[in-house]
Amino acid sequence: MTPDLFSDLENEQNNSRKEKIGQADIQYVQSASILTEAKGFMEAYDYTLNPYSGCSFGCNYCYAAFFARSADERENWGNWLKVKENALQLLMKWRKKPLIDKTIYISSVTDPYQPIEKKLELTRSILKELLKYHKPRLVIQTRSPYVTRDIDLLKQFEIAQVNMTVTTDSEDVRKAFEPLCPSNKSRLKAIQEVTEAGIQTCITMTPLLPIQNAKSFTEELLSTGVKKFIVQPFHAEKGKFVASTREIALEQIKKMNWSNDKYLQVVETFRKELPWLGEGKQGFAPI
Repeated sequence: MTPDLFSDLENEQNNSRKEKIGQADIQYVQSASILTEAKGFMEAYDYTLNPYSGCSFGCNYCYAAFFARSADERENWGNWLKVKENALQLLMKWRKKPLIDKTIYISSVTDPYQPIEKKLELTRSILKELLKYHKPRLVIQTRSPYVTRDIDLLKQFEIAQVNMTVTTDSEDVRKAFEPLCPSNKSRLKAIQEVTEAGIQTCITMTPLLPIQNAKSFTEELLSTGVKKFIVQPFHAEKGKFVASTREIALEQIKKMNWSNDKYLQVVETFRKELPWLGEGKQGFAPI
């Protein structure tokens, strides 16, 4: 990802409204724009759309932390979140130039279904706007089971896909790298529900964290009914490891003897057993 993804954040104006949800300080801001021309890793799309800045899930390997606007925000990734409270109003301005058949990725640098979405329904309001006035081609990226709330809307898009991130088969590993995120089982159950609703789905193992048993994990993935999968390697030496989880995460890597060779062995199992496997950037191409 390039810093251009954050160009719409440059003119954010702070609002006096602040609150806290869990460990995250919530701030409400007025954003300059809501659609960003896709570049870099997402260049195959027309636009990325991020209802929030930052992410209260705070995964310690998240690349988005590197592009935060200040050193303090980078170091405290996961402990702050900015709500673009004018996001819907900004999107409404596009009614004069409907986004028909445009490819939109929601979201590239945040999670559209993190905990505060339950209260604000900001992502849901955006989906309603897109459905009624634009009819774009959507890809929703999340690691939250809460995406099932919007099945009623997603079913109405002619072309929409929900990507669910599931990075490991081990809850110990998940807690070491993603301590603030929903469990693996809850994510798999959610994406199964979305699949059974007739919506196109994908499981993204990006990055792939240490795996206990590749064969049984593959069977668990297939049991969801999902037919499309994406995988990318995890580079321990490049990990940001925010939220004071570095030692726990590295301990899990060592404990499970995780290495590039191990990663390649697991991916080879995926290639043999999964119906469709995309690797890296190619896997994220628009539907």
